[in-house]
Amino acid sequence: MNWRCARTGLVRALAVLTTAGCSILVGVPSTMAEELPDPSAPSGLQRGIDDALPPPPLPAAPAPPIGDLSPQSAALWHAVQSPPTGDPIFDTWPAAMDRMAAGEVIEQRDITAIAAPRIAAPVGRAVLLKFRSTAAAGAPSFGTATLVVPAAAWTGPGGRPVLVDNKPINSLGLRCTPGYVMAHGEDGTSSSAIDALTPTTAAAVNRGYAVLIPDHEGPFMAYAEPNVAAQVVLDSIRAVRSMPGSEFGASRFALTGYSGGAIASYAAAMLLTDYAPELADVVVGAAMGGLVTDNRVVANSFDGKFASGVLLAVVLAYAREHPEILDNMNHLAQWVATSPVNNVCGEALGPLGVVGIPLEIAANIPHPLDSAIADEIFTRTDLGDRTSAVPLYIYHAAHDLWIPLAGAQQLYRTQCARGVPAVFRSEPGEHVTGLATGFPGAFDWLDARLHGEPTPTECS
Repeated sequence: MNWRCARTGLVRALAVLTTAGCSILVGVPSTMAEELPDPSAPSGLQRGIDDALPPPPLPAAPAPPIGDLSPQSAALWHAVQSPPTGDPIFDTWPAAMDRMAAGEVIEQRDITAIAAPRIAAPVGRAVLLKFRSTAAAGAPSFGTATLVVPAAAWTGPGGRPVLVDNKPINSLGLRCTPGYVMAHGEDGTSSSAIDALTPTTAAAVNRGYAVLIPDHEGPFMAYAEPNVAAQVVLDSIRAVRSMPGSEFGASRFALTGYSGGAIASYAAAMLLTDYAPELADVVVGAAMGGLVTDNRVVANSFDGKFASGVLLAVVLAYAREHPEILDNMNHLAQWVATSPVNNVCGEALGPLGVVGIPLEIAANIPHPLDSAIADEIFTRTDLGDRTSAVPLYIYHAAHDLWIPLAGAQQLYRTQCARGVPAVFRSEPGEHVTGLATGFPGAFDWLDARLHGEPTPTECS
C-alpha cells in the first residue's frame, strides 16, 4: 500500500472514529439511529461509517499459508499482518513444513553476545530457535523461542531443569517479541524488557535452571489466541529436547506466565494431552496469574470501556489466525488495521482505547459480540471443558479491574473436581501489582516442581 495514501486514510478514519464516538455519547441523528428491519443488517451508524469512508486500496496478494481466501480477503489478510522485521528467522516462511514433525528445529542462531547483557545473571549461552509448529486451524506453521543456559554447570540430580517463561507479549508487532529483542538488542518499549516487573528469568538462571522463552503469539502475532500459544509453547519444548547433543532430554520442564503469558501457560497445560502427549511426564507443573479463562465475559467487560483498545487489538490479532473475522470488519476497521497500528507493542494498546471505543464501530454487523461469528470464535478458543495434564498454581489479584477474580476461582474449583493437584492464591492489589505480589509464591512452587519435590494440593 502507498503509505502517503495510508496516512491520509488513517486521518480520515480517525476523524470518522471521533465523530462516531461523539455520536454515541450525545446521541446519533435520527437518520443514523434508525435500524434496518433485518436484525442481521448493519445499523444506521455502521452504514453511515461505510458511506463516509471508502475501503482502503489494497494490492493483490497470494492466498495465505493458513487457507484459501477470496482475492479480496487475501489482500486484506496480508495487509493486516505485522510488517516484516528484516530478520529472515522471523519473516521467512519455510518450505515443505508439511513434511516436518511438530517441534522439528528449522534453524538456530547463537545470540549470546547480544542477549546475555540483558539478563541480570551469569549466562553461558543464549540460542534463538526456529521450529515447525501448527496454526490455530491445524495448518503447518512455525514458532520461535530463545533458550538461555546458565554459565555454571548443573550439579543437581537428572538433567538441568528448564523453566518455560511465557512473557506477557500482548503486542501486534513482530519486533515486540522477546525473541526479536534478545536477538537484536533493541529496547525502545517497556514490553521488550526481559524481566520488566519480576526477575523471573534472572532468578531461574541464578538457580541453575535453563530458561526457555517462547514467542507464543506465533508468526502472525495472534495475541491471546490460546491454540496458537499452546502449540508454540509445546513445540518449543520439543525443539529444545531434540536439539543435536541436547542436555535436556532428561530434564524437567515447568511453565509460568502472567496475564497474556498466563494464557500461553494455561493453554499448554490444557492441550498437552492432545497435542504433545509424549510430554506428559516431562512438564511437571504450570503457574499462572492474572488469567483470562472466559473470553466472552472479558470481551463484554472490555467493550466500550477503558480497556476497549485491548479488545480491538485482540480482535485484529485473532483475524490473523481466523480470517473469517475479516469479512465482518467495516471500512474504518480496515483502514486502522492496515495502518501502523498493526505493528504496535503492548504498552500502546491501552491508550488506543482510552476513549471507550465499542467494537460495533469497527464492525459491519450489529452487536458483534453476540453474533454467529463471535459464537464460533468463542467456541474454538474456549478451553473450559479441558483438564490440565499437569499440576497447577493459580493466583489472581483480589481487586483486578481488568479480569474478574471469579474466573480464576472457578478454574481452580473445576480442575480440583477433575482430580488435578492445584493451589490457589488471592493476592492483594490489582492486575499489575498482582504480578509482583504473586511472584514469590509462584516461583517457590515452580522451584519445588523443578527439584522433583512431591506436588502439593489444596483441593478439598
